[in-house]
Amino acid sequence: MEINSTDIKALRDETGISVMQCKKALEEAGGDMEKARIILKKKRSEAAEKKSDRVLGAGAVGAYIHNTNEVAALILLACETDFVAKNEEFIALAKDIAMHVAAMSPKYISKDELDANIIEKAKEVFTAEVADKPADMQEKIMAGKLSAYFKDQILLEQAFVKNPETTIADMVSGAIQKFGENITIANMTRLSVK
Repeated sequence: MEINSTDIKALRDETGISVMQCKKALEEAGGDMEKARIILKKKRSEAAEKKSDRVLGAGAVGAYIHNTNEVAALILLACETDFVAKNEEFIALAKDIAMHVAAMSPKYISKDELDANIIEKAKEVFTAEVADKPADMQEKIMAGKLSAYFKDQILLEQAFVKNPETTIADMVSGAIQKFGENITIANMTRLSVK
């Protein structure tokens, strides 16, 4: 099947990913746009894994102050080079994530920041809820309950406020694929009057 330039352009405009990657995804999907989106999303996470051990030596601070002046957020979006750090799209991503932090008030950036004591306290609360379940299912049910409980508190797992169909982790992975560098949220701060 021949891939037309209109579909390639539409996919590029939607994802921001290079024309060649969009073309390859459409070819692999046999021209099916939905399949191509899935292929690009899969490749996005693969690209992020490959670059995760690279040194981060640059970045941009994203800032957001709500129009009521009662809540603000700062995030440090780290990357490898000044070239990417000064890119308008990278800076816009940092600002969008800061706006999300102001709106959603996450406590942690990633699961790695969860303290073992906090996890144990949550397990104590949920133990009674899983006690009457079959023994072979209790561990899975507990894992599901813990995941659901902490999901709203972990920035990377939250659905983006402007587009609930994508998570903050998806946005960072997309930037890694787009810019070809390791990118991570290195720090975040939220201030609120209330």
